Amino acid sequence: MKDMAITFVVVCSRCGGLLLAKAEQKTRTCPYCGSNVALQKAKKVASAKSANEASMILRKLKFEGMANKQG
Repeated sequence: MKDMAITFVVVCSRCGGLLLAKAEQKTRTCPYCGSNVALQKAKKVASAKSANEASMILRKLKFEGMANKQG
C-alpha cells in the first residue's frame, strides 16, 4: 500500500482563497488570483492524511464561508 501524503488547506495571503497543498511542496500558485504562495509562511487552516480527505474539508470550509456571508 502506498503511503498517503499529508495535504494542507492553506489561505492565500493575497486574496484569502483556500487552496490545497501537499506537505512536501514549497510553493503553490493560487488558482484564484495567480499569486505564488510560500507554503511555509502560509496560514494552514486544516490538514488531512490524503488529498481526497483534504478536498472534502476544503468543500466544507467553502460551504460554511458562503453560509456565513448569506446569514
